[in-house]
Amino acid sequence: MHDPVQYCLHAESATNLSTHLIGLVNEKSRYFIVAHGFVDRIGILDWSVFGEGEESIQSMAETVLSMARSLVGSAISKATSAAAHEASLLLGVQKDIWYIKDELKTMQAFLRAAEVMKKKDELLKVWAEQIRDLSYDIEDCLDEFKVHIESQNLFYQMVKLRKRHLIATQIRNLKSRVEEVSSRNSRYNLVKPISSSNEDDMDCYAEDIRNQSTSNVDETELVGFSDSKIRIELLKDMIRQFLGSNSLDQVLQELQGKMVVQIPHLSDYLRKKLKEKRYFVVLDDLWSLDAWNWINDIAFPKNNNKGSRIVVTTRDVGLAEKCTTTSLVYHLEHLQMNDAITLLLRKTNRTHEDMGTNKNMQKIVEQIVNKCGRLPLAILTIGAVLATKQVLEWEKFYKQLPSELESNPSLQALRRMVTLGYNHLPSHLKSCFLYLSIFPEDFEIKRSRLVDRWIAEGFVRAKVGMTTKDVGDSYFNELINRSMIQRSRVGIEGKIKSCRVHDIMRDITVSISREENFVFLPVHDGSNLAQENTRHIALHGSMSCKTGLDWSIIRSLAIFGDRPNNLAHTICSNKFRMLRVLDLEDVKFLITQKDFNNIALLRHLKYLSFGRIFSSCIYTLPRSIGKLHGLQTLNMSSTYIATLPTEISKLQCLRTLRCTRVSNNNNFSINHPVKCLTNTMCLPNIHTFS
Repeated sequence: MHDPVQYCLHAESATNLSTHLIGLVNEKSRYFIVAHGFVDRIGILDWSVFGEGEESIQSMAETVLSMARSLVGSAISKATSAAAHEASLLLGVQKDIWYIKDELKTMQAFLRAAEVMKKKDELLKVWAEQIRDLSYDIEDCLDEFKVHIESQNLFYQMVKLRKRHLIATQIRNLKSRVEEVSSRNSRYNLVKPISSSNEDDMDCYAEDIRNQSTSNVDETELVGFSDSKIRIELLKDMIRQFLGSNSLDQVLQELQGKMVVQIPHLSDYLRKKLKEKRYFVVLDDLWSLDAWNWINDIAFPKNNNKGSRIVVTTRDVGLAEKCTTTSLVYHLEHLQMNDAITLLLRKTNRTHEDMGTNKNMQKIVEQIVNKCGRLPLAILTIGAVLATKQVLEWEKFYKQLPSELESNPSLQALRRMVTLGYNHLPSHLKSCFLYLSIFPEDFEIKRSRLVDRWIAEGFVRAKVGMTTKDVGDSYFNELINRSMIQRSRVGIEGKIKSCRVHDIMRDITVSISREENFVFLPVHDGSNLAQENTRHIALHGSMSCKTGLDWSIIRSLAIFGDRPNNLAHTICSNKFRMLRVLDLEDVKFLITQKDFNNIALLRHLKYLSFGRIFSSCIYTLPRSIGKLHGLQTLNMSSTYIATLPTEISKLQCLRTLRCTRVSNNNNFSINHPVKCLTNTMCLPNIHTFS
């Protein structure tokens, strides 16, 4: 006797695999008939419409909950460190910091409870947003406190009365805000603590498996767990597909006349009927190992020598390898360019002849297909919309696709399938993934650059036996395995060096970031009003936000392309005093020595990177660099820096230093005398002593 053979299909794109499977089963079903003979029953279950899909599509309230809980954890860590410092006692704020820390831990527990219960309402979303913003402000205040106590000895800390008073006042104000935000939960009865019954229900899969061997109704009854209804429904759908609607009606009628219908009753009935049949089952878009273990253990017979087959599709390569042996995992590839174009033309009722006589049509078709990443579902969904438009309108639609994905009802299915991947991410990966919206479209993102930035932002923390770098690399690999990002360049040793984000995935990620007030990206349509408390900003080209942005609270600034209009003077200014990450690696304007000399004003800086081409006017690293005690990454490419100041030894947190000298001598060529003289005068003075 043999168990049914289990195959697994994995796609690297975050799109529903049912498009591939429909073709596999409907158009190529003879393959299974030839290979395995007559199949008694075929069932295709789209897992995304059951408990692993519809119920897990998080509302914006749930997304805010996850982000807020992650930020609260970081604020708790900083509060613990600050409260333990001697200066907090001398400043008279130690008790206030301890109070803030304790209240934050309570809030964190309530946020976790809300996530478990999947509670969704507008009040809860607003409360979570308040916690998120409060956590930001607490971190900023405690970072300022840390800089204050590290910048001077204890005597000077105490005599700086104005600074002491300001910090103490900020901490006490934060304490009052914490009290108010905390009281709102009880005042509006937003979240209740998790009861023991809720905790028991969380292990629902194991409970169902244990119950399948008993017929005691009292012991098998599930109370208070909403997902159990969805699992009833799943088993009913399987019975309906395998055995017909009449069989389902019959078994329900028999059971309801004797007892309350429970999951074990339906699973027992299904397994008995399938035991002597040859069946082919497709579980489409599976998301978790627990879900696979549950359906595999409870729905399918263990002994079946009829040559039955089970196909699981998933976007998670790790999950695919756990569902079956590696040799039975098939990685679905994207369509070839010609096939993708043919699919789009067929969906839009156009032909290759139409495209051959219209060069503009050929260009826009290729752009749309590339935008879709040559993924069937994306091509079919967007093609259905294009079919209702004239070819002359396609280019306009292509340019407006990001906003169309937000508002066009015809594209909601595509948006839903993309956001499913995001919604299933654990909370610690959501911030890391949304952070990718900083980079431009179709941008190759270096692994080291991304991981170093995550660490500087505080998204990554060390674990037992793992450094922050190790943990950051594991986060990167997990996003690759979950098909949220695509590998771009692989080193000779097999390690992924860089990645890209699928264009449509990026458009939706930018949309989520904007809704979450996580990253601000000025756009060409003029709607550049920044939201309150925006902490991360990326400027592409010369675009700049027109109003509403408080530069003093910005944590990360990345510039791609030309100098932004509203940063015409200097990028190293005290108006960026809370900046942690300054990424100028891809700028297309000169960074001057004057810019660089002001770097010490950015006392909270942890990541600093200059580009390879436009940093060639930097000749020396200022001694004030030693004041950046928290600096972790310093990347200076193509500068004229020949030596490092001794103050760099004060950077105890520095773990990455990349420094390359300019090899181009054209700046000192006699063929360009003015340029040569100017650059020579800018060289550092060289003193010799006898």
